[in-house]
Amino acid sequence: MSKHVVANPLALAVLSCLWERPMYPYEMTTTMKERGKEDSIRLNFGSLYSVIKSLEKHGFIRVAQTEREGNRPERVVYAITDAGRAEAEEWLRELVEIPVKEYPAIETGLSLLPMLPPETAAALLESRRDRLDAELAGRRAVAEEARALPELFMVESQYRIAVLDAERDFVADLAARIRDRLIGGYGWWEQLHRLLGQGVSMEELSGRIAAGDFGEEAAALFTS
Repeated sequence: MSKHVVANPLALAVLSCLWERPMYPYEMTTTMKERGKEDSIRLNFGSLYSVIKSLEKHGFIRVAQTEREGNRPERVVYAITDAGRAEAEEWLRELVEIPVKEYPAIETGLSLLPMLPPETAAALLESRRDRLDAELAGRRAVAEEARALPELFMVESQYRIAVLDAERDFVADLAARIRDRLIGGYGWWEQLHRLLGQGVSMEELSGRIAAGDFGEEAAALFTS
């Protein structure tokens, strides 16, 4: 994927607003909020001004006019340039077409799961499952209320629900397999935390695992 000189996704949201018509910053913010874009794009009013200045600096937007009402502070109306339209379209094409490696927090947690005792891991995963159930119920209720809207304007919501559904099913299944001792490596995982609970140091256990005391599967992980 090509590198964009203004890489903050909020910049693309700004270009999208101005693609429709010229706006001043507060109008951009309210437009994004009214359309629920906060759920897909991190919207921060302080960051918005730095993004706007950066877009202007690189020629993607320009000052269209300034307005003043009575004694209120002057407000600047921005418009998109031809370069901005081209940048927005190229960026959007890349986002839709090209998968990129992301680093969700849950993936980090799962990669380090052996640090927790099996029972604790299962309980936390079950708690996450319940939280996901609650979030899904809320999102589905909102989607039901918005059924009158054309589907085109709800696709990001549908995507989020699909992703949460998949995560919920994965987490629930993983918790169940840990509870039933069916996950591969459960034996040495349980033994590891039993010995830690007895006061054996992790340094000593690491040596024993590498030596094969916990089986070949565990030794391969600590010597690879």
